[in-house]
Amino acid sequence: MSEVATLSRAETARPHHGGQLLIDQLAAEGVERAYCIPGESYLAALDGMVGAGIELVVCRQEGGAAMMAEAHGKLTGRPGVAFVTRGPGATNASAGVHVAFQDSTPMVLFVGQVARDQRDREAFQEVDYRAMFGPLAKWVAEIELTERIPEYVSHAFHVAQSGRPGPVVLALPEDMLSAEAHAPIVPPATMVRNDASEQSIDAIVDALAKAKRPLAIVGGGGWSAATSDALARFASAWDLPVAASFRCQDYLDNRLPQYVGDAGVGVNPKLAEKIREADLILTIGARLGEMTTSGYTLLNVPEPKQTLIHVHPDTAELGRVYRPAVAVAAGSEPVLEALAARKAPQVAWGAWREAARAVYEGWQMPQATPGALQMEYVIQHLNEALGDDAILTNGAGNYSAWLHRYYRYRSFRTQLAPTSGSMGYGLPAAVAAKLAAPERDVVCLAGDGCFQMTCQEFGTACEYGANIIVLISNNGMYGTIRMHQEREYPGRVSGTKMRNPDFAAWARSYGAFGETVTDNASFADALARARASGMPSILDLKVDPRALSPRMTL
Repeated sequence: MSEVATLSRAETARPHHGGQLLIDQLAAEGVERAYCIPGESYLAALDGMVGAGIELVVCRQEGGAAMMAEAHGKLTGRPGVAFVTRGPGATNASAGVHVAFQDSTPMVLFVGQVARDQRDREAFQEVDYRAMFGPLAKWVAEIELTERIPEYVSHAFHVAQSGRPGPVVLALPEDMLSAEAHAPIVPPATMVRNDASEQSIDAIVDALAKAKRPLAIVGGGGWSAATSDALARFASAWDLPVAASFRCQDYLDNRLPQYVGDAGVGVNPKLAEKIREADLILTIGARLGEMTTSGYTLLNVPEPKQTLIHVHPDTAELGRVYRPAVAVAAGSEPVLEALAARKAPQVAWGAWREAARAVYEGWQMPQATPGALQMEYVIQHLNEALGDDAILTNGAGNYSAWLHRYYRYRSFRTQLAPTSGSMGYGLPAAVAAKLAAPERDVVCLAGDGCFQMTCQEFGTACEYGANIIVLISNNGMYGTIRMHQEREYPGRVSGTKMRNPDFAAWARSYGAFGETVTDNASFADALARARASGMPSILDLKVDPRALSPRMTL
């Protein structure tokens, strides 16, 4: 093979169109998969994909594509990539961008744009993306010059992964993307390790040593398996009780005696009481937002009565709501590595930690709910049937309360769920997870309403052989809203009923596996058949509409 043939297409003497430069830069960044809905506004980028070695997953709706990219970023720690067309494509994709922003997930979204000479005329599907995505993304830009494509893409990958990770949006004017230019490809983004000073670690250690009732709350973005391992070593050595923030329950093996539950929606009331009773709160990575603090009630605003140590990579987050006694602007991993390396003192809070763990164990005891098929039984069986590395995904809805309460996560990145509370997330997240980790079991839990937000992406799973298992909690209503409705306006039902299809038959119409389950006795065998089918699967779980949540009935 000649020397020229071995060079990147963008480095040969012949100029290349912008779409080719863009895809070559993505390849340099190590991108192996991108999600899209094809559009005429970025045809040159689609052309650049031909023979580039990047798998292009064609989805069914832009919201699903963006959520798949977000889930990919959450699972791998590397930016998920999505392409959507201008106007309606971008507005559809905004749901996934919002998830990435609130979940601190690295992601890069490319959006088609009208030609440069047509801007500011309200041309066909023209949108000012800086204004539209400004509040939803870390950085939004529009590439004006073809030769600057590698520069913009490189910066996008730096921004998406730096500090508090998050989404970046790059708009691609159609004529800019089709124009030709010479431009060298840039080496992949170099990540800055956001370490803490020795003085900061000393301050954390000194404060912990003085505490009598400490409790850690962990969460946020930028974590890895190594971060989770460092947390386990630190918590075990210090015998420190650790609670997970909303939908970060897989950051610490739930079987460890130091894990005491999740501080999220529907928090265990006794855990909430422990947080209030604590004399020190060590928060690592989490934002201490509304969900984690039960509507800002677990800690006093703005100065908590507990000594607050807050570790977060974004300085803007420190002191945003709560004034910390010790504020450390650093990544979770280097801080936890440093803490795990410190010699643990003789602590006097063993009984405190044991009491907090007992609160969690008590919360794990199933509480019976109405109906022949009970979600508490479903989750208990998943605990027994699935391996430690199985990935569970979900969106939003009361059905997820059973999962959060009863499932025990045993390893890092086995929970993919939106802290933004977005419905429809579970299915596209499951597709992305199975494509990224085909050797692992991937189970999506969804309500009937949640599933139908993005149900078309089951077709994507079938097309790409993503053999996920979808468990649909089918109660014929928007259960969360019905719960609030019955509490605020009892007996006055409005806008929450649903008429559903035969979900099992719908799965079979794709040539996939589908089965309806109506009682506890049938679930285990149905799950086994779905796992053995070698196909994407849907189990339609007919649950009693009276079972609104693990603690509330209609």
